[in-house]
Amino acid sequence: MSAGKALAPGCVIHGPGDLRVEDVPVPRPGPGEALVAVRYGGVCGSDLHYWRHGGVGDFRLREPMLLGHEVVGTVVAYGSPDTPGPAAGTSVAVHPATPCGVCPECVDGRRNVCRDTRYLGSAARFPHVQGGFAARIVVPAEQLRALPAGLDPRRGALAEPLSVALHAVRRAGDLVGRHVLVTGAGPIGCLVVAAAKAAGAAHVTVTDLLPAALEYARAVGADTLVRADDPGDSGWPVEVDAAIEASGVAAGLDTCLRLVRRGGVVVQLGMLPPGQSPFAGNLLVSREIELRGAFRFDGEFDDALLLLAAEPAFDALVGAVIPVRDAASAFELAADRSRSCKVLLDFGAAPAA
Repeated sequence: MSAGKALAPGCVIHGPGDLRVEDVPVPRPGPGEALVAVRYGGVCGSDLHYWRHGGVGDFRLREPMLLGHEVVGTVVAYGSPDTPGPAAGTSVAVHPATPCGVCPECVDGRRNVCRDTRYLGSAARFPHVQGGFAARIVVPAEQLRALPAGLDPRRGALAEPLSVALHAVRRAGDLVGRHVLVTGAGPIGCLVVAAAKAAGAAHVTVTDLLPAALEYARAVGADTLVRADDPGDSGWPVEVDAAIEASGVAAGLDTCLRLVRRGGVVVQLGMLPPGQSPFAGNLLVSREIELRGAFRFDGEFDDALLLLAAEPAFDALVGAVIPVRDAASAFELAADRSRSCKVLLDFGAAPAA
């Protein structure tokens, strides 16, 4: 891939607290690649971690990096005319992962935990994989997904985080008719609520510290809202069939382990802080609880687009759409869960086909 002379705005992280909107070179697609005009990009929790701390878990910044992996836009051109993919001018979502296809995990059908994957806006490898927060990006054509008819691109920008939620729900097993607990009502937790209801859960209880966050969960189908810091809240269940921990804090995992029934399933979805995390391991033994991790997704991306197209309630999660030149204020807003759920960056109108 070679860079052209044209420039376009992009959000580049240089270190903790050092986010810059820079004019970056517009790349040229090579064979098998597509040039995409990005319209919207969702600010994710991992983007906020890079911004605040210079890394996510054990993945630390070692060079400037374009952030972003939740992006939708329009196909501009392909690197070669015989490249298969949606026609130029088509609205698309970008699947952010490029698994290697040959490692044991890929061969075993678990491409989401590929040991050599490339993921947009990730410092997991060096050089880092540059992200999608730029007005023009180049990605492998196989990562493009045409938006279903009638799906507004703003809602389509939720495809990546909804895919994460769908994968976590599938890791929990059959939820038809079940009572599910979700700890954490951030954007991912709210999408887990929607995914659990779509999977047939009869009742979903959600816990969080913030009333505003809980109201977002209600908008996408939560049945019972519980203040996590109030042990006397009448909404606390006696026990649940399955629990999905989406807060990324040890206290949330402890709640899940103590409330899930004997023989139940707990899915750890929220990324816990690096290093050791204490948890009630004795309960895993005495109650034969199954503790499962959930990391990213694979084929769920296509299912997420279909679910988004069918359910307008997801629009309630998009709290603000902010021009890319005001990225600093967008990140500040996204970090304040009392004022927002999902914040989108707007990269401007799509080019003519």
